[in-house]
Amino acid sequence: MLKKYHMQGNSFIGVFSVANESFAFIPNNSDVDSLTAIAKDVLKVEEVIKTNINGSTLIGSFMAMNSNGALVYPNIHGSEMEAIKKVIPVTKLTDRFNAAGNNIVANDNGALVHPSFNDATLERISKALEVPVARGTIAGFRTVGSAGMATNKGAICHPHATKEEMDIMREILDVEVSYCTANYGSGLLGACMMANSKGAIIGEDSTPIELGKVEEGLKLY
Repeated sequence: MLKKYHMQGNSFIGVFSVANESFAFIPNNSDVDSLTAIAKDVLKVEEVIKTNINGSTLIGSFMAMNSNGALVYPNIHGSEMEAIKKVIPVTKLTDRFNAAGNNIVANDNGALVHPSFNDATLERISKALEVPVARGTIAGFRTVGSAGMATNKGAICHPHATKEEMDIMREILDVEVSYCTANYGSGLLGACMMANSKGAIIGEDSTPIELGKVEEGLKLY
C-alpha cells in the first residue's frame, strides 16, 4: 500500500521519520493524529512513537533500524532514548559519521553502510541490528541511507547506481534491487519516504510513475 504525504510542507519525509515492521517514529512537532492514522493504515505498524533526537526533528537522518534494533545519533537526550527503548533496543552510533539514518540502509537480512566506517563501528552495527554488514556506496554517494531504501521484500536505489554497487547491495540485503526516483526525480530515496514490507509513505511531490516504480521495487502488492 502506498500513500503520499508531506511533513509540514516538506516532501522529504524520510529525513524526519523512520519505520520498521512494527513501529514508526515521527518528530514531536508533526501532526501526530493524521500521520499516526496513516502509518497504522499504510505500514500496518503496531505503534507510532513521537519523539526527537538531540532535540532535532531529523529522526530519519539520525536513526537507522530493523526489527532487531536501532542505531541513533550519540548526543540523543536521555528522555528521547527512553522513548525509543520502550519498544526496541537502542545503540548509540559513536563513529564520527554518526547520522545513522543517512549512513546505513538496512533490513532484517543485512546492512549496507558508509564506506569510511571502521571495523569497530561495523561490529557495533552488526551486533545492534543482528545482521551481517558490508561497506558500500550507491551512485557514488557514501551516505547510503539517503540514496537507498530497503525492506524485507525489496530494495530501491538511486538511478545512477552502478551494477557493482547494486550487486553488493543485493548480496548483503538478500533482496532484489531496482532503480527508482521519488519526489519528481530525486534519487535520494531514503530521504523521500518511510517504508516497510507492508507499505510506504512517500513524499507528496512523487509522480504516479514514481509511485508505480516504488511499489514494484519494494514489492508492495
